[in-house]
Amino acid sequence: MKVMAKALGSAYDVSAAAHLPAAVAGRSVVDYVSASGGGITALRLEGTAASVEHRMWALRAELQSFGEAEELHSRNSRMFWREIRDVRPFVGQEKVPNVWRLSVPPSAGSKTAFAILEECRGEVFYDWGGGLIWLALAPLTDAGAATVRKFVGVAGGHATLVRAGRDVRARVAVFQPLEGATATVVKGIKDGFDPNGVLNPGRMYEGI
Repeated sequence: MKVMAKALGSAYDVSAAAHLPAAVAGRSVVDYVSASGGGITALRLEGTAASVEHRMWALRAELQSFGEAEELHSRNSRMFWREIRDVRPFVGQEKVPNVWRLSVPPSAGSKTAFAILEECRGEVFYDWGGGLIWLALAPLTDAGAATVRKFVGVAGGHATLVRAGRDVRARVAVFQPLEGATATVVKGIKDGFDPNGVLNPGRMYEGI
């Protein structure tokens, strides 16, 4: 996480930063990633070829104290970032079937994930410099909702249940439940557009 923070705070216009722990990195279809034997932090640079090359070497020099670096060229780079976009590391992982998408301040990313994983068995990887957390949790009757939303709330973020069994989805709210003034405002807007409550009642939020 320190690598991502330093890279994103540098002058080299890093456009994306992700971190995959060893177990998650090992499932990548990109050989350089899966064969690394450990966790990897990936940084993306975009622009003209000359600009990207100059910034890459400058960034590697600045981050050399964190460990070895490897450059992913065009095809491998596209494949890797497509994996991150599509959450491919968690596809077909039956032991951790409940997948959550958490949005928190980047500085709270690892702390939030570690707190959740101390109470719920699962896996994690990070995008958006640590601000987007993908969690895959082991089977639980509530998909880990109570724990996830407790710690996400502490961080001032929100959580969305992206994948779970039909029985779990019937019991657990997919979107972050609304509270207080926010719930009142959203309900007022919904009532204004749908006074008879016929447009997907309760689909996104209970009672709205």
